[in-house]
Amino acid sequence: MTQTNNLTQNRSGTKLTLAEVFESLLARPVPVRFEAYDGSSYGPEDASIVLELKNERGLAYLVTAPGDLGMGRAYVSGDLDIHGIHPGDPYEGMVLLLRAMRFRRPSPAQVVQLLRSIGLSHMVPPAPPPQEHLPRWRRMVEGLRHSPERDGKVIQHHYDVSNRFYEMVLGPSMTYTCAVFEKEDDTLEQAQWNKYDLVARKLDLQQGQRLLDVGCGWGGMVRHAAREYGVRALGVTLSREQAVWAQEKIKEEGLDHLAEVRHLDYRKVPETGFDAVSSIGLTEHIGIDNYRFYFSYLRDKLLPHGRLLNHCITRPDNKPTATGAFIDRYVFPDGELTGSGKIIVEAQNAGLEVQHEENFRVHYAKTLAGWCHNLEENWDECVAEVGEGTARVWGLYMAGSRMGFERNEIQLHHVLATRTDDEGVSGYPLRHTF
Repeated sequence: MTQTNNLTQNRSGTKLTLAEVFESLLARPVPVRFEAYDGSSYGPEDASIVLELKNERGLAYLVTAPGDLGMGRAYVSGDLDIHGIHPGDPYEGMVLLLRAMRFRRPSPAQVVQLLRSIGLSHMVPPAPPPQEHLPRWRRMVEGLRHSPERDGKVIQHHYDVSNRFYEMVLGPSMTYTCAVFEKEDDTLEQAQWNKYDLVARKLDLQQGQRLLDVGCGWGGMVRHAAREYGVRALGVTLSREQAVWAQEKIKEEGLDHLAEVRHLDYRKVPETGFDAVSSIGLTEHIGIDNYRFYFSYLRDKLLPHGRLLNHCITRPDNKPTATGAFIDRYVFPDGELTGSGKIIVEAQNAGLEVQHEENFRVHYAKTLAGWCHNLEENWDECVAEVGEGTARVWGLYMAGSRMGFERNEIQLHHVLATRTDDEGVSGYPLRHTF
């Protein structure tokens, strides 16, 4: 059916089928097929990607939350299926849809016709899938934004899914942060080892020193520092499941005389006098307004001449940018990102001397491709472990994030800084040694 025919129907007042509604919103024809539960369809029969809207709840999700949130709800619940892709790694299909699909704004008359065709009953939002977190305005019941209580809740939402699930997706390293690929054909495990070792070398870790790793996850950096450098390492995480797994792994590797992971907010670490502090993937969770406190607090944990390595996802600019609704509700509640310039400014304002900055954007795209591959390879077991809805969230989120890094919508930066003493001595060499 052509756009002209749709406009004619709009004028005549005839209700449109769901496929006609879909077609009427497109700015141009697409090589994608759409099939709806009312029996209507649009697009070539031999299309490689088929969008199947399976029921009325899926329609209600789409029309009551237009954009990524409604699509995410319908897809996670299974009310919208995307045939031609694997739910563990939907990257190729998402790239095709992003390139092909362009929607246009309907006229007021068309809006009336579309609403009549869809039906007012579908304008009532259904209950969201159980994987969805509360909207920001309702999270006040969990405490003020980025308070210890609320941060604990949102971290548990994302990280306390299932350690077994993470083992299957992340691989043996259990590392949920950007890897460093020294060569194109590095395996994911090799690249994660590379990352930890690069952090260790940037921090100039030496045997007998003390390291604090904040937001330590499953203890990968803590164990690497202890095993490879003989460093006494303390890691802290807000996820109880991570802490339990990490402590068991530390004992299994015979590192408990050097390494420890605690279930603890980084703001409550009592020890001080560390030679180095690593923060690998924590800054995204603490809130931009809290950067000054964060960097000041970590500076005070360091000995004079000590080093801080901050590893975090960033924006390609320093403008305030809201996190997408799907990511905020399903993946990183309360997460906030900004540019590396803001990170550096706040570190400097906290009294740290920035020595080096580096962008690993393309490395994170490769890391996410590896995680999606693992999810696809272990799909049945992952679904058995956490349910298909949660597994779908992860496939969608990781493939979408890969696209974001590839398109330079998000980046990953290391910022290396020192606690330079009051006499201006940093302890940093004339040239980088890593």
